[in-house]
Amino acid sequence: MRLPVIRGIIDRRILANYRIDPDVLAKQLPKPFRPQVVNGFGIAGICLIRLVSIRPKTLPLWMGISSENAAHRIAVEWDDGDQMRTGVYIPRRDTSSFLNALAGGRIFPGVHHRAKFEVSEQADHYRIRVTSHDRQAQFLVAGRVADDLSKTSIFHSVEEVSHFFECGSIGYSPANKPDQFDGLELRSFNWQVTPLDIEHVESSFFDNANLFPPGTAVFDNALLMRSIDHEWHERTSMQAKRDNVPSITAQCETYQGTAERSQRAHPILLEHHT
Repeated sequence: MRLPVIRGIIDRRILANYRIDPDVLAKQLPKPFRPQVVNGFGIAGICLIRLVSIRPKTLPLWMGISSENAAHRIAVEWDDGDQMRTGVYIPRRDTSSFLNALAGGRIFPGVHHRAKFEVSEQADHYRIRVTSHDRQAQFLVAGRVADDLSKTSIFHSVEEVSHFFECGSIGYSPANKPDQFDGLELRSFNWQVTPLDIEHVESSFFDNANLFPPGTAVFDNALLMRSIDHEWHERTSMQAKRDNVPSITAQCETYQGTAERSQRAHPILLEHHT
């Protein structure tokens, strides 16, 4: 069954992005995907998105639903015949919505896992903690609106990083079938990003030293999007050999184990003191 076009509003979207050794990052990707390289680094990160008024395009606004959602994402490229495509590979999706979790991988593209979201938004300050019900994924991002990117970012301007992510609008994530990836395209009608100055960031994926040895995954920048009118369009599923697909259970440890290791070994937690 083909998914109808889904319409809604991105009420808030935070992209917290890391620069990663591309050889290390490639080990976390199934074929046919490979890391998209920018200035010598692979790009991956955390997406924290609140969707409102989500409904099939033909239905009225009042019938829409809302949800908080989170994902680890990796900027990738792949060959499509004689052309190279770009987008993101999403090893795992988490959601506050029972409906999303029920429909994901069945009616809606991509398997979704239930998670608890703790959200604090005060003026231009944001703090979001996500803990999955199965304890296999944990996120924490805290920061405030900034005027510009960090001076240490590999991107030279807000415009450059904005264009990079706008072009990566097609996402593939594991389907219910073990040899298949579901595709979904985001079409935004008023794309706009604002830099975020990050005070603290945690990820059960990127903080896992077994996957990303110290120094290979370093926080780079964060972006905020607000009030984005958009549509989701289903894309043709992709078949792939699964012999090299990393297990998401192996990727994402419980919060307690990840926090202990990140505190003593991993250099990507940021604390700003004034």
